[in-house]
Amino acid sequence: MFKREYFLKRPFDLILGSLGLFFSLPLWMIFIFEIWLEDFGPVFFLQERVGKDGKLFMNKKFRSMMVDAEKFTGPIQACENDARVTKIGRWLRRTAMDELPQLLNIIKGEMSFVGPRPLRPMEIEVGTGKNDSISDIRFFDARSCVKPGLTGVAQVFAARTITREYKFRYDLWYIDHQSFTLDVWLILLSVWISFSRKWDTVNKGFQKPL
Repeated sequence: MFKREYFLKRPFDLILGSLGLFFSLPLWMIFIFEIWLEDFGPVFFLQERVGKDGKLFMNKKFRSMMVDAEKFTGPIQACENDARVTKIGRWLRRTAMDELPQLLNIIKGEMSFVGPRPLRPMEIEVGTGKNDSISDIRFFDARSCVKPGLTGVAQVFAARTITREYKFRYDLWYIDHQSFTLDVWLILLSVWISFSRKWDTVNKGFQKPL
């Protein structure tokens, strides 16, 4: 039986999200200018994602790929050294700075700082070519009992190349063991990965928790 979200999770998200938004505003100005300057395209990228209990919401990011990146490929996961990624986008993805606008999703209550990765309803999986609805993947209902997160066990520990179903096992481990201490530890690890610029690599250098 999986645990419900602990009672401090929402206040923690709201306080940390608000502080993060306030102190990161100077970075927002820099990134907005750099993204626009590279190709004069839109700065933000909005995409439908699946949240808690399967509810859809609009996920917010800084645009890190060329405009109309999926025009010829359809909805497909990004891979390491993806040719669709812009110059500034490559740096943003390696440091996870492209996800700063998700602080707004956290403040609104659509996401949490820590939880399963917010997935698209349909997405071609790298390496398998599958384009199944994520609701049809085993363990989906169980992982949907909590809000998706900016970071999480799967994001930190799982290699990018493993299947979504196997990544779901990491999410289920988190749901069963979630606590304030675990969330703080995962956030600190995520900060370290950001400074190391390893978010867009296959293996981030940590041992699997499973």
